[in-house]
Amino acid sequence: MPYTNVFLQIKENLQIAYRQAIDSDARLDELHKAGHGKFVAIFTKEQGFTQQSNRFLPYVQELVAEFDEMQSSKHVAPETLEAFVKKLATLLQTLQAFKLTK
Repeated sequence: MPYTNVFLQIKENLQIAYRQAIDSDARLDELHKAGHGKFVAIFTKEQGFTQQSNRFLPYVQELVAEFDEMQSSKHVAPETLEAFVKKLATLLQTLQAFKLTK
């Protein structure tokens, strides 16, 4: 498969995103209980996600499903891979920014 090394990197980054999403969602739960965090979705449709959630984990799950589909596909168009990587980068950057805000 032509994207073997890229797929390995993506898998590692998805694992990082999953762990960070668990921690961030727990923090969002705390904020919500304190009366903060009254938003509907973290990401917009324009950012490429189909999910609409006020937690991070559903977005990670969406990316994992897309990644599984790409891995099982015989051919992955470069545009498809590029769009996926952009969404993953957006998720990771947002998780990192959220982690830094206390």
